[in-house]
Amino acid sequence: MISLEVLLAFLAASALITIAPGPDNLMVLSVGISRGRSAGIGFGLGCALGCFTHTLWATLGIGAVVLASEATFTTLKMAGAAYLVYIGVQAWRDAGKMALIKLDDGSAEPLAAHVRRGFIANVINPKVALFFIAFLPQFVDPARGAVWGQMLLLGALFAAQTVLIFGSLGWFAGSVGARLQQQPRLAVWLDRCAAMIFFGLALHLATTGR
Repeated sequence: MISLEVLLAFLAASALITIAPGPDNLMVLSVGISRGRSAGIGFGLGCALGCFTHTLWATLGIGAVVLASEATFTTLKMAGAAYLVYIGVQAWRDAGKMALIKLDDGSAEPLAAHVRRGFIANVINPKVALFFIAFLPQFVDPARGAVWGQMLLLGALFAAQTVLIFGSLGWFAGSVGARLQQQPRLAVWLDRCAAMIFFGLALHLATTGR
């Protein structure tokens, strides 16, 4: 349905975009360092699932409808910012607690909890929705069949490579964090730095326009 050349170009562009420093990268790294490998990988998986959800929205035209309304866009943007503040407050409140819990993966919470947080943080970010609406159609060729099928395939591929890249980032960050968390005072500092990153991302999202 899509030529091999287009698929390879799409994967290359997607990987570069995913690797490039951005809000999702920072969140995965901060969660991994402060909460452990399982947390970082889970948060990254949640972000990847959010990306595929944005693909569904773009395919069905829902994303375009939402972004066409200034009020809806602003509401979604502020909800996303509020959720990031919520995660940041939790990180600040629980600063240093991870250092008191001895687990092989450094995570005191189930994987599903971190997947859920990553998913929500990604899916309610209208900036991500806008990106998919603009990015995916560039690799779609109406002459090669159903546009919706091509969009879903591209979105699935984007989500798959996101899982690999963010999973690697989460594992690496968690490995580094596991060693740093052995120092109680440093663990408190790491958790509070993670909280400040979430606060900063929330401020950035809340103050930027379309």
